[in-house]
Amino acid sequence: MSTKIIVSNLKKNFGEKQVLKSIDLQVNKGESLVILGGSGSGKSVLIKIIAGIITPSFGSIIIDGVETASISDSSRDKLMAKFGFLFQGGALFDSLTVWENVSFRLTNSQKINKKQAREIAIEKLRLVGLSEKTADLFPSELSGGMQKRASLARAIASNPEIIFFDEPTTGLDPIMADVINDLIIANSKQLGATTITITHDMNSARKIADKIAMLYEGRIIWFGNVKEMYSSGNSYLDQFIHGRADGPINFLNK
Repeated sequence: MSTKIIVSNLKKNFGEKQVLKSIDLQVNKGESLVILGGSGSGKSVLIKIIAGIITPSFGSIIIDGVETASISDSSRDKLMAKFGFLFQGGALFDSLTVWENVSFRLTNSQKINKKQAREIAIEKLRLVGLSEKTADLFPSELSGGMQKRASLARAIASNPEIIFFDEPTTGLDPIMADVINDLIIANSKQLGATTITITHDMNSARKIADKIAMLYEGRIIWFGNVKEMYSSGNSYLDQFIHGRADGPINFLNK
């Protein structure tokens, strides 16, 4: 299996606060990595750095053999075309219809004409279980679960090679969360995409992950196969996945 993403000695400071401290990470092509960690552990910062949204303070990010941590603006546009992103809360544009949201990159970055973009949007909406009549609605007219599916359709609209999922099941009931997990798995496999997900939802992590990484205080303190997660012997990971108040992680000071 070929390597898709290599992160080496990655650090990120915001002023005097060091959020990420020497992160090393490797993700293979077609693999699903789930990053666990409490609030403030640096999960969102890490995936936004890998996705090129935030610039690292130090370190290396190699994607498909190309160093991207200090990439030029012109090359960054080509890099960003590889990515899809499902943001926490969906982040749909209220003023655009659902199909316009789904096809936003197609019409704005790839300059695809509106007729073709609408056809692609409807195809992607069907892949996430939404009918054509949903296309002309506005996000405010959709339920939370439908908004999340529309956001997933937008994330896969340009057939990305790498998809980032930021808390994809937050705010959903357990049944709809499981629907989203199934859709993530099915669509990622269909695209052959490499995926990186951050989540607090252990049901989601168990279902969609091939590999698990746990972040604590800006460092990866455990990395391994999802099947090894419950027998890791790591007290921090064990406390987190079982949701225990007692343990080495003091949530009251977070």
